[in-house]
Amino acid sequence: MKKRISILGSTGSIGTQTVDVLDSINAEVTALTTNKNIKLLEQQARKLKPKLAVAFDEKSAQDLKTMLADTNIKVESGMDGLIHAAAMENTDIVVTAVVGMVGLLPTMAAIEAGHDIALANKETLVCAGSIVTEAARKKGVKILPVDSEHSAIFQCVQAAGGNKLDKIILTASGGPFFGKKYDELKNVTPTQALKHPNWSMGAKITIDSATMFNKGLELIEAMWLYDMPQEKIEIVVHRESIIHSLIEFEDGAVLAQLDVPDMRLPIQYALTYPERVPCKMERLRLTDVGKLTFFAPDENAFPALKLARKAASLKGNMGAIMNGANEAAVELFLKEKIGFLDIPKLVNNAMEQIKYKDNITLDDVIIYDKQARELVNSALRGN
Repeated sequence: MKKRISILGSTGSIGTQTVDVLDSINAEVTALTTNKNIKLLEQQARKLKPKLAVAFDEKSAQDLKTMLADTNIKVESGMDGLIHAAAMENTDIVVTAVVGMVGLLPTMAAIEAGHDIALANKETLVCAGSIVTEAARKKGVKILPVDSEHSAIFQCVQAAGGNKLDKIILTASGGPFFGKKYDELKNVTPTQALKHPNWSMGAKITIDSATMFNKGLELIEAMWLYDMPQEKIEIVVHRESIIHSLIEFEDGAVLAQLDVPDMRLPIQYALTYPERVPCKMERLRLTDVGKLTFFAPDENAFPALKLARKAASLKGNMGAIMNGANEAAVELFLKEKIGFLDIPKLVNNAMEQIKYKDNITLDDVIIYDKQARELVNSALRGN
């Protein structure tokens, strides 16, 4: 049966790989979105013929409208356009491949429309996990993980035969600065931080991997996806990125999912679940890998992990505060306005200064996200 798919963030790393796997599955694309990369979006739109194309940036949307004037593809812009793309009629599943808080409202709109979610936007659950999971439960919507780690957990759960999980083990590559001590990271540059050893990703996610905030975000995401307390989620540094994550049962047995570092398999599985179809990626050959190594993460050198566990324990508005502050700090680091070690310092400052609130609404998430960003930027100005 043909899957009707809307791809939010189709020109980014996950989005382009999603487009790549469409050749392997029976699919029809209903909508595509980008921020400003309208040249690539035009190419995708002409090939895939969606009903809607969205450029979040207003000026880019105007240019895209001109570029697609000879087609029947409707062009929209801004958050309204993203929400429309997410809630499109005659859509089965929405791939949320946009980065950051911008993905929250479109994801909620997709759930409200009854569409399943292929979730690559981890910030959605980090900031509003209780709200999103409850909405999905009420609507009978499936949240299918696209992140390689959460897909690995999901695939292992499918093989669990209904047996209860006792523990989740999230693997981390350790990023480009594995083995470095805290003081050695003082003069790290954006160019150095963007050199990930195993994965090709967008700038924001790559910096998050370097600080290990990415693994902290994934810890919170796993907590909501699998209803698992954070203290039952272990993080292990696995430099080869071959084991993508593991689950442990009450009797101590452990299941792992392995494959090469390639996002196409988890993307494709989310789109074809519960079926598996051939995937056009390199196959894993263990003899070529040779050995697999495992290390405990250094939480002194990478304090992001402690901050994430604090946010996971408190829940409430702490995820939105942590994520908003981190997004703002990463943006400043990429512009070389702050140092690498300032990122966790600014996040910690926001988490300590902004008042904690337990039971939150969607409006609260947006308010606390904004407060955190403003606090980070005001700290830069010295206010």
